[in-house]
Amino acid sequence: MDNRYAARMIVMLGILVALSGCNKTGTSSGTTNSATSNASDANSTASNSSANSAPPAAPAPAPVVIPSGKTLAVTIDQNINTKDNSSGDHFEASLAAPITVDGDEVLPKGTHVRGTIAESDEAGHIKGKATLTITLTSLNAHGQTYEIHTSSYTEEGKARGKRTGIGAGGGAALGAIVGAIAGGGKGAAIGAGAGAGAGAAGAAYTGDRDVSIPAERLIHFTLTHSVTLSQ
Repeated sequence: MDNRYAARMIVMLGILVALSGCNKTGTSSGTTNSATSNASDANSTASNSSANSAPPAAPAPAPVVIPSGKTLAVTIDQNINTKDNSSGDHFEASLAAPITVDGDEVLPKGTHVRGTIAESDEAGHIKGKATLTITLTSLNAHGQTYEIHTSSYTEEGKARGKRTGIGAGGGAALGAIVGAIAGGGKGAAIGAGAGAGAGAAGAAYTGDRDVSIPAERLIHFTLTHSVTLSQ
């Protein structure tokens, strides 16, 4: 009887020990899961806090407007003349001085500029004068090309018609004098006509047939429209 009672007690103690071990394992597992979860939440919170504390991206700089009426001092980079260049041809130039807006430099000296020959006319054989007119059409800034509109610049040769008239008149007078000495009144009339023809022929080759704008010429243009530059 005592042996059976002792055996039962041993079995019950074994069951209690086993149950106690299971509870410890469950508690340890739960504690581990809870710690892992807490660490994950902490990392997430730290990440969000870091993201929120990062400085915002800087806004894009506002575009700059060069107003109409601004003067552009330009140096011509090549020879331009009525003999070799025609209306519609392009030429290259550079800013001879920086452009400022509200005291800030927006285009440095040396900025590349391009222009167009608006008119290129040689002087006529007998009358007229050579005319060369240019204007600016674009500039390069910050890697971009901007269309511009400016005033024009005109170079003109001397008028040929007036000099032709003087030459013809002088020839006629000289011819009349020579003719009068040689043959009286009739000779004067003949001499005047011949002298006039010679004077006109000689005057046709006087004056400037071509005009040119040499390289390195400094010319001032005025913007007729405002220009908006991206920064």
